[in-house]
Amino acid sequence: MITRKRWRRRLAPPRRLHCDHADGGDHAQGGFRLEERPDPVAGPGTVVVRVRAAGLNAADLQQARGDYPAPPGWPADVPGLEVAGEVEQVGPGVTGVAAGDRVMALVGGGGHAERITVPADLLLPVPDGLSWEEAAGFPEAFSTAWDALVTQAGVRAGDRVLVTGAAGGVGTAMVQVAAVSGAHVVASVRRAELHPRVRGLAEDGRVDVVTLDQEAAHAPYDVVVELVGGEDCLQRVALLRSRGTVLVVGVQAGTTAPLRMFDLMLKRARLIGTTIRGRSPAEKAVLAASVRTSVVPLLAQGRLRVPVDAMFPLGQFAEAYARLGGLGKFGKVVLVP
Repeated sequence: MITRKRWRRRLAPPRRLHCDHADGGDHAQGGFRLEERPDPVAGPGTVVVRVRAAGLNAADLQQARGDYPAPPGWPADVPGLEVAGEVEQVGPGVTGVAAGDRVMALVGGGGHAERITVPADLLLPVPDGLSWEEAAGFPEAFSTAWDALVTQAGVRAGDRVLVTGAAGGVGTAMVQVAAVSGAHVVASVRRAELHPRVRGLAEDGRVDVVTLDQEAAHAPYDVVVELVGGEDCLQRVALLRSRGTVLVVGVQAGTTAPLRMFDLMLKRARLIGTTIRGRSPAEKAVLAASVRTSVVPLLAQGRLRVPVDAMFPLGQFAEAYARLGGLGKFGKVVLVP
């Protein structure tokens, strides 16, 4: 990477990253540019991480459009929610972390940079043998999956779980977390050429892969994970078993959907909307601790894996964002030095 460069959104003056949508263009085609910034300094309770790889997420595109602002305390004009790299500086009051440690983290923004300041209580260790690219694709997807399925929905062995949009970064994590919890997964994937790869995310017989029109044939479900959105998405309430749960995690196909409330009432169902980005620092630290103790060991044991769809060098960030906004992805899109 070029020394001391980050990505910013350019609002008016030069030296800020411009989002094409401000001029009516297509943000997905690379409406970002690099600019120099001062190197960060580790303050109390924080460390500076030299970024070796950074994951891309739909939230980065939403932030660029102005639809999903960064939470307080994080850069409003620098995208990037997940990073992997080496600790370079350790701030006052930080224990259990040393310079040179391999770490990864889910952050509130600012990850698409050469260096980033991260609260130490958000750090996760990178298991031995895991590549930087895989590590960069882990924190957001698997934190989201673990929190939604295990913490909120209480998925358990024997449950039937429908995951929509199951070939993406979060989708592949949802499939694996549900399967490793003992559930039977029905993964809904539009593109037939991706079905074998999604099926291969778990041991034989644990995952069925279907297209949209085949979801009802595999009902009823104890949990429906909605990663796509769109005006018809809440019709899946009808596919639930009594006392089932719909988890709304992603809405890329549209943010508004009608719901027949009698369907929800008759199923005695729960409808849960969830996101991590807007939570308080204390809540995020609790989630990181849970992922550190319960999910990272599964990754280290090879029971979970991070599919990487594509890797792009920093200078090709326009192509990386285009790939993120394109079709047919399997797993994560990652930026590397």
